[in-house]
Amino acid sequence: MTVQPSRSPAQDLAINNPNKVALFWLTTAAGAVLFVTFQLFFYVNDFVRAKGAPPAITFEPDVLWMFSAFYGCWIVTVLLALIGTRTAQWGALVLGSLLVVLNTLGGISDGLRDGWHVAFSAVFFIALPGVFAIAATWGRIKNKGNNHVYQ
Repeated sequence: MTVQPSRSPAQDLAINNPNKVALFWLTTAAGAVLFVTFQLFFYVNDFVRAKGAPPAITFEPDVLWMFSAFYGCWIVTVLLALIGTRTAQWGALVLGSLLVVLNTLGGISDGLRDGWHVAFSAVFFIALPGVFAIAATWGRIKNKGNNHVYQ
């Protein structure tokens, strides 16, 4: 005789709702966009303070497409999480974790150069929601095989 653990309706909804994981990844993607937006504001502000002198970093026009492609990968993570299959969840976990780590480390290294506020923004806007997204995805992968027991 198996005993089902007592769970609240909210816990049932959290475990059985595949869109919750996608929402976590979407929040992390929005945080990455906010971080880049703030970083650009900081960059323009430094440019104005220097009275038009070129800032420390400039980009060639041919290289700028990589930024769009890199930040566009966030939507792939969200789409993988929306698919909801076990394989897609693993893909979202791997790709999303990689993006969280790379974006956070890039933001922290930019923060070492440009100021603590940039590093804090990376941790607050990318790493913090990213940890929750990774945990939610891992929990979904781990519990996916047992959903039939509680239905």
